[in-house]
Amino acid sequence: MNLLQSLLRKLGLTSVRAERHPIRVFLLDDDVRRHRWFTHRFKGDYVDIAANVPEAQRLLSASSYDAIFLDHDLHPEHYHAESTDDERTGYAIAAWLCANPELQRASTILVHTRNADGAMRMVGELRRAGRSADYVPFPFLAERIKSYWQR
Repeated sequence: MNLLQSLLRKLGLTSVRAERHPIRVFLLDDDVRRHRWFTHRFKGDYVDIAANVPEAQRLLSASSYDAIFLDHDLHPEHYHAESTDDERTGYAIAAWLCANPELQRASTILVHTRNADGAMRMVGELRRAGRSADYVPFPFLAERIKSYWQR
């Protein structure tokens, strides 16, 4: 960096940005539109997508991820349901990760569902197991991604 660039940076008139290396991203979501959204948002990264619990377990067992995004409601009948269906929702993956502490230990986990009650149950389980997990409603997810994994 030359003297002029250094001076401009110190004065706050220019910024220094370093391109980050590609990261591995895992998404559990049944909505194909969200599949496209995540693929676009993480362009240049490695994105694996699962739409159901067995597929998610297979992918999470086979690879390590920097970021894990979990939806709660994976089937249309879950939307606005009065009862839980833990075996076929994102909660099953949260509980499975808690029961398998050797998997995805370094991953940042974000629950992005619109189902706040389901999300809080998932985040609670993950945190009790010592996982780094947060709930970010989908409408606010783009900003959180920028702050964590800016390109």
